[in-house]
Amino acid sequence: MSETTAVTDAAGAAPDRGIRSPRRGGRGGRGRRALARWGWGLAGILAVVLIWEAYKLLGPADGVVLGTTRVLPRTTDLAMPHVWEMIGRLGEPVTRSPTAQPLWAVIALSALTTLGIAAVGWLVGVVVGIGLALVMQRWRLAEWGLLPWIIISQTVPLIAFAPVVKSWGSRVEIGSFEWQDWMSVALIASYLAFFPIAIGALKGLQSPDRIHEELMQTYAAGYWTTLVKLRFPASVPYLLPALRLGAANAVIGAVVAEVSTGLQGGIGRILIQFAGQASGDPAKAWAPIFGAIVLGLVAAGSIALLGVILKNYRRTEEAA
Repeated sequence: MSETTAVTDAAGAAPDRGIRSPRRGGRGGRGRRALARWGWGLAGILAVVLIWEAYKLLGPADGVVLGTTRVLPRTTDLAMPHVWEMIGRLGEPVTRSPTAQPLWAVIALSALTTLGIAAVGWLVGVVVGIGLALVMQRWRLAEWGLLPWIIISQTVPLIAFAPVVKSWGSRVEIGSFEWQDWMSVALIASYLAFFPIAIGALKGLQSPDRIHEELMQTYAAGYWTTLVKLRFPASVPYLLPALRLGAANAVIGAVVAEVSTGLQGGIGRILIQFAGQASGDPAKAWAPIFGAIVLGLVAAGSIALLGVILKNYRRTEEAA
C-alpha cells in the first residue's frame, strides 16, 4: 500500500511541477524576449552610429561617385556632422538671442503640434478604414468594387495632392464654421493612415474559420452578434499591426503636408527652415530629422497600449 501511495504521489506531483514550470518559464520567457528586443534595438542604433562615423572617417570627401551619379554623400562637416556634434547642438539655444529657447525644446514643441494633428488624422483613418473593411466583409460585391480603388488611391503623389486639399478646404464655410489649415494637414494624414487599417481590418474580419462561423449559426447568432463575438476578436492580431502602420503613416502624412501647405508650428515646417540654415549651422539641420524619427516611434509605440488592453486576443500575433 505504501509503495502504491508513493507511486501515486510521485505521479501526481509530476504534473503539478509540469504545470507550474511553464508558467514560470512563460513569464521569464516574455521578460527575456522584451529585453532582447530592447537590446537589439539599442544595438541597431549603435550600429548606425558606427557606420556613420566610419564612413565619415574613411570615405572620400566628395562622396562615392559612379559615373556621374553620387551614390553616397560627401563626408565633409557640412554634409555629415559628427554624431556628438548633432547631439550636443540639441542642448544649445536655437539662435544667438539671449532669450532663445534650447533647440531640443523648440523641436519638442513642434513635434507635439505635429503629433496632435497626426492623431486627429489617425482617428479619422481608423473610422474610415474600419468602416470600409466592414462594408467589404459584409458584401463581396463591395470588396470587388472598392478594393482596387483603395489601392489606386495610394498612388497619388502626396506633394501634389496636399495643395489641392488646402485649396478646397479654404472654400469650406458652413455657417460660423471655417476650415482651418491644420484640418487640411489632418485630412492628408488620414489619407495615408486609412489604407493599411482598411486592408488589415478586412483580413482580420475574414480570418475566422468556417467551423467557427457555422458554430455561431447553430446558436442562431445574427450578423452583429457574430461580428462582436467572433470577427472583431479574431481580427485583433491583424488589426494591431495595421494600426501601428497607420499611426506611422499619419505622422509621415502630417510632416509632408506641413511642408507642402506651409503650415507653421509643426516639425515639417522647421525641417525646411533649418535645412536652409545648414550652410552656417549643419548640426542644427539634423535636429528636426531626429524629432520626426522620435515622433514616428512614439506614434507607432503608443498603439502598444491597445495591445496591453487586448492581450487576450493577441496569441496569433505573439506567436508570429
